[in-house]
Amino acid sequence: MIYPLLTVEIRFEQDIVLARQRARQIAILLGFDAQEHTRIATAVSEVVRNSLNYGKGGKVEFLVEEQSLLVFIARISFKGAKIEDVQASLEESDSDEIGFGLLGARRLMDRVWVKALPNGRTAVSLSKLFPDRIQAINKQQFAQIVENLARQTPQNPYAEIQQQNQELLQTLAELRQRQEELAQLNQELEDTNRGVVALYAELSDKAEELKRASELKSRFLSYMSHEFRTPLNAIISLSNMLLARIDGDLTSEQEKQVNFIHKSAQSLTDLVNDLLDIAKVEAGKLDVCISAVDVADLFGALRVIMRPLLAQKNAVELIFEDFSHDVARLQTDEGKLSQILRNLISNAIKYTESGEVRASVQKGVDQTIVFSVVDTGVGIAQENQSRIFEEFVRLNEFTSKPIQGTGLGLPLCKKLVELLGGRIELQSELGVGSTFSVILPKIDAQEINVDSAKTNEASKPLSPLRSPIKILIIDDNEVDRYTIKNWLTELSCTAIEASNGYVGLELAKTEQPQAIFLDLIMPGLTGFEVLDRLKLHTNTRDIPVIIISSMTLEASEYERLAVSAVAIFKKENASAKEAIAKLKQALVKAGVLF
Repeated sequence: MIYPLLTVEIRFEQDIVLARQRARQIAILLGFDAQEHTRIATAVSEVVRNSLNYGKGGKVEFLVEEQSLLVFIARISFKGAKIEDVQASLEESDSDEIGFGLLGARRLMDRVWVKALPNGRTAVSLSKLFPDRIQAINKQQFAQIVENLARQTPQNPYAEIQQQNQELLQTLAELRQRQEELAQLNQELEDTNRGVVALYAELSDKAEELKRASELKSRFLSYMSHEFRTPLNAIISLSNMLLARIDGDLTSEQEKQVNFIHKSAQSLTDLVNDLLDIAKVEAGKLDVCISAVDVADLFGALRVIMRPLLAQKNAVELIFEDFSHDVARLQTDEGKLSQILRNLISNAIKYTESGEVRASVQKGVDQTIVFSVVDTGVGIAQENQSRIFEEFVRLNEFTSKPIQGTGLGLPLCKKLVELLGGRIELQSELGVGSTFSVILPKIDAQEINVDSAKTNEASKPLSPLRSPIKILIIDDNEVDRYTIKNWLTELSCTAIEASNGYVGLELAKTEQPQAIFLDLIMPGLTGFEVLDRLKLHTNTRDIPVIIISSMTLEASEYERLAVSAVAIFKKENASAKEAIAKLKQALVKAGVLF
């Protein structure tokens, strides 16, 4: 519905002032606020001025249109100006014929539109939505507004100028107040920004401190591997000797005590090894050594390693599934892959009360190979499936008795898998079991030609080249020298001991041993320096040197040693039988045994 309010004819300059006055009066009567009065009056006067300057006069119609909302409309109609020119002005063209009054009106009103009328006339309509507080106006109210307009007489032009000046002063005062508010807000923002900058600087310092602390921790753990592992290896080796009755029988109580010592040292060694491996991964010190891997040999070794753990779980069966020929051999880091699978299988056995644990390998999609460990154990709840890959997290809620462990196995597996360029996935259901899948990129390996003579070396009878065989042990650790000496006795070898590098060099020159076992980390001269001096002296350069140390070697260090040493072994927590077999293998390689 449309309610007409007032019409003003536009013929002379003073009519511009009249139209402005009437527009303000109507805005006041309709309930618009003071700021809107000025906007409406200014927009109407600008368009009226254009209609007089570029057209041939016209009129202004003020009305209210009631649809879903109340809208105030001022329609200025005139003739003599082309509608195309008027439309171009609204589109912010460069036209000078109509002027920029329309552009100003569009910024002041809610909507401005142009319409062609009959007889070559053009109408420009300006609209403004009513304030939200005014929902409706009835006919009586409109009649009252029209009556009030009729009673109000227009002011003279001077009064209008005075009114405009007052509006301008009021606007300037409002602008000044807003500028002050803006200045205050800017000051608050600057203060806040300074606080934020200071906070970021503090956070950056804290982050840098945490980074340095993390690097220091990782570096400390990485470089402390020798100091941690040496005494643990000694404890395990000596307890193995006692349990093997090398120096005589043990009473049942003594055997029980030694077994406790052995198990405790083994548990501590597992913790130390996991911590050190995680630290080395985080510090970037863990190298990947790619080599050909025979999956049958890998599974066979894992089967042997898991026997002691299976012996504690009579109701659990470990099954290694058959695999196809196309995954029988691959290229990867065998040591790390074995460590990953060993941890997964060990966990599966621990969390399975009865049933089976299955290990398998098969081709995956996108040139990948997938190792899977499936168990029929307690399973893992959905909400815990991401937590188990966090360090020191153990889930014992659903087991009949607490599971021993550090909570480092799975986090280490995840880091090692990622180091090999793969990923680890888990599917599990409470009470049903779990499936851990290790997905690695597949690199085809060349055929692995196993030297049958080398394979059977361990089963050959001992045949010394010279008798007696004299071996020099250069190691600052007395327990390690004692342990190696006892192992060499089983190989019919005589051991000479040197507690440091200087003594070892002198004994090598005077005693002329058939081989030298050399530790790397010693006070005074390191094993690296001893090896260099041995190879420089004419009396010792031809003596084969076997490196045996608990030090974790980087790739460059390994390459440096491999040039001069015939074999490199790590001091590990192996049984006496396994250790002796490794020593024998090294001596065969050195040409001392055949």
